Amino acid sequence: MDTFTFTSHSVRPGQKDHGFVEIEIRGIIVKLPVYLINGAEEGPTLVVTAGIHGGEYPCVEAATRLGQSIDPTKLKGRMLIVPSANPIAFKARSIYVTPVDGLNLNRQFPGDPEGTFTRAWAAWLFRNVISRGDLYIDMHGGDMIEALVPFVSFNLTGNEAVDRTARRMAEAYGIRAMLVKRDTGGLAGTTYAAAARDGIPALLTEAGGQGVWNEDEVDILQSGVRRVMTEFEMYEPVDDPGETAVELGGWEWLRSAHEGLFYPSVSVGDHVTEGQFVGRVADIFGETLQEAHAPVSGEVLFLVTSLAINDDDPLMAIAYS
Repeated sequence: MDTFTFTSHSVRPGQKDHGFVEIEIRGIIVKLPVYLINGAEEGPTLVVTAGIHGGEYPCVEAATRLGQSIDPTKLKGRMLIVPSANPIAFKARSIYVTPVDGLNLNRQFPGDPEGTFTRAWAAWLFRNVISRGDLYIDMHGGDMIEALVPFVSFNLTGNEAVDRTARRMAEAYGIRAMLVKRDTGGLAGTTYAAAARDGIPALLTEAGGQGVWNEDEVDILQSGVRRVMTEFEMYEPVDDPGETAVELGGWEWLRSAHEGLFYPSVSVGDHVTEGQFVGRVADIFGETLQEAHAPVSGEVLFLVTSLAINDDDPLMAIAYS
């Protein structure tokens, strides 16, 4: 095993280190927290990121606990863990976007080094963090106004080896709901889609939301990473095997046609039938502007929980078999 180096940090085999890396992007200093873990034996390099969106908290705590708890003397391979990959948005408690330029970081990958701050930051992260991995896991959750059912997702690229490994990762993670996306350009610019296109098997994992965190959600995410590590013979087994993955056919978004107030009549995790009334959008005086009906039969995977809603905002996503 060789020394594992990331910018100014280096660790010898069987050791780990953590600290901040300072990067200047468009005149702004970003202090990026990292854990660098170099195993005692050879194995794959696993990159784990969290906090791509500043208001998603269980993933940040899960990544921190992973960095604290992984014993490098028991690790086969290497880990690069970034608990807060968008520190400026995290500090600002910003929903969806980076406050510097109002862009969603998870729509900018692989980034543009000559672009605005968020695009340039995506390029730095992709080149220096994500591309270091043989395997990549990007942990997320619902944002401050979102509730969701925990799920895991990966992109099919047509590269059989990459797709097969990503599926193996997803099935090992231990989350029931598994979304397999075809690489058709939808939700362009996500971390895991960009990584997969670059030949790196990658997962998106989601748990928690609404600006809070709890032990169950942290455990879902942290244990999932450990199960993937076990699957690839990087680390000792987890006691709990988790849930058996059930592949879903996809999801359909239901969006608001008005600015106003949102009153859902269903909860996240509910099963609905096509055409079922699932909520309404009203104006500030309580007059109904839109009645929302389920576009497909399935499970409410994602639900906006804020009263305020904007024109064309998502209201919910319904996953179907």
